Amino acid sequence: MRRLAIVIAAAALGLAGCADPELEALDRQLEEIRRNPGGMARIELPEVPRYDAVPYREGNRRSPFRQALPEPEAQVALNGELAPDHNRPREPLEAYALEDLALVGLLSIRGQTYALVRSPGGEVHRLRTGSYLGNNHGRIEEVSQRSIRLVELVATGGGGWVERRVQLALTNE
Repeated sequence: MRRLAIVIAAAALGLAGCADPELEALDRQLEEIRRNPGGMARIELPEVPRYDAVPYREGNRRSPFRQALPEPEAQVALNGELAPDHNRPREPLEAYALEDLALVGLLSIRGQTYALVRSPGGEVHRLRTGSYLGNNHGRIEEVSQRSIRLVELVATGGGGWVERRVQLALTNE
């Protein structure tokens, strides 16, 4: 019996120690929130900065990652007038796109100027006027001091071919 009295007294003291003087204030605040749930303070959001859209005017132009189509003012030759000679033996640099080739130097031997063109594999080829390179049947028309000028034959897709003049400039590598 004595033991039971000690346990009950210890429990009463323990429960009395758990009483918090601010617990009543918390109960009142909770009761007020239950009575008026919409009375919470409004959270102020930061002001969103104004967004000014920048117009993109280049959307109607050709993607720089796609091959250019023939110029519209170019005269299209139908029925094979400009068609490339498919029976001609292909030269090694015709296996590469023109963008993958680099003009790395010029060489003059007995009055004849040669272009030194590096392929993607690192091999350097010596070319002269009349040599072919690039995927579009490009033929070298002129070798100058800083570049080579080519004329390419580009299929129009409608059965015709058009000539396109391009230039491969000397690189500073």
